[in-house]
Amino acid sequence: MTPRPLALMAKDLRLVFADGAGIVQPVLLGLILVFVFSLSTPVGHDVSAQAAAAIFWLATSFAMILVFNTLYSSEGSNQSRIGLLLAPMPIQYIWIGKALAGGVLLLMAQLVFLPAIVVFLGQDEVTAWPMVLGCILLVDWGLVAVGSLLGAMSQGHSARDSLLSVVIFPLLIPVLLAGISMGSYFLGDGSGEDLGSWIGVVLAFNALFTGAALLLFPFIYGEY
Repeated sequence: MTPRPLALMAKDLRLVFADGAGIVQPVLLGLILVFVFSLSTPVGHDVSAQAAAAIFWLATSFAMILVFNTLYSSEGSNQSRIGLLLAPMPIQYIWIGKALAGGVLLLMAQLVFLPAIVVFLGQDEVTAWPMVLGCILLVDWGLVAVGSLLGAMSQGHSARDSLLSVVIFPLLIPVLLAGISMGSYFLGDGSGEDLGSWIGVVLAFNALFTGAALLLFPFIYGEY
């Protein structure tokens, strides 16, 4: 039997792909951001590696918000959220399933953003692709850990829930800074001396917010 978090992930992915807009919108928004930033570069000049990495993670962050709004809003429209709450399983499985589905969709968007960064921003010195993908996955987990919790908060009907979703977004700053620093190194800028330190920051961030999300999610999602 398929584990329930994986079954929830599969259900969400089927709904998103059936609609189509759930994955097209984040990809288009990210591409527009990359293209707009490329227009600010003088003709004949390339964007610096650090700026390109920052643009990549900025596009990823906005895509993440759209992805999780889509994943959680689909249940609010047809009241299936109550059915999930009544299902005989730990409520944390819902968070895990949403995080896994969001991670898959975010990675799909990033597979489009990466070549866009190379083409539009002139980043043709990418090194160690396996390590690049590994670091992206590492940072992505921190983003989806917070994003899945943020998505549950943003679906509330009170100003308090909306305010919480705004306040929690700055919590992504440490993991985004780590992603920008690591991306800058892999795009050919920097010595890589602090690479291990930034990986440690991401691991600590992921552990902290994964634990916090598992602890807080039942109180946030269980209010209806």
